[in-house]
Amino acid sequence: MTDSTTLYPVFAEEMLPGGGHRSFILKRGELLRLTDLHGNANVSLTLLNAHEKTERLNLPDSLKCQHTARLSNGHCLYSDMGRVLAAIVTDTCGWSDSIGGVLNAQEVAEKYGQGRYQELRNGFFRNGVDNLLVELGKWGLGLSDLLMTLNLFSRVDVDEAGILHFAANNSKAGDYIELYAPMHTLVVLTALQHPMDPNPQYAPQPLRLSWMKADASVAEHCRTSRPENERGFINTDRLFA
Repeated sequence: MTDSTTLYPVFAEEMLPGGGHRSFILKRGELLRLTDLHGNANVSLTLLNAHEKTERLNLPDSLKCQHTARLSNGHCLYSDMGRVLAAIVTDTCGWSDSIGGVLNAQEVAEKYGQGRYQELRNGFFRNGVDNLLVELGKWGLGLSDLLMTLNLFSRVDVDEAGILHFAANNSKAGDYIELYAPMHTLVVLTALQHPMDPNPQYAPQPLRLSWMKADASVAEHCRTSRPENERGFINTDRLFA
């Protein structure tokens, strides 16, 4: 596997601390790499059309049209308008969870304890709902816009009885996922533990975010992996015709 950074120079990079949150526009033709620095990372992410924010990530459609219950290298993340908000062009850990969602403040307190700012200062216990709402608020959005989240780096299996099982240690130190944007996409994310992570300690892991300008060919294997994806890319390209 060719490392994308040898083909496309990194033009921006920053660290996302465990418990941190970010939002930004990933422009058409840009590639975002998320790197798990220490292992056991989880990134809860949602996507929207940067210029028409009523168009947003639709996970059921993303799974249905690609005949899968997990998302990894070669898969596309679809909007509710049938456009490709992002394509997963590289995934060294092999699985991202589309089922688990995020925890709210009450659920975090029940699982990890209070973890208040008064005692812990900037180390206070954060939760996925509030973190994502902080970022959505920067773009004039709110709770009604927080519909679906994808948990990058995490794996959840479903057994024959329909019971969900969290796969511990799915992501190792140095694993990374790359998302290519065929349209201008608003990315909203937070680095917090997966809701099903059995670790009783609050211990979200940090990541490195790296931006590159890439050629559309980097996502060709996503485009051609299914006929539905070919149509999705065509539908997306029409925005820029």
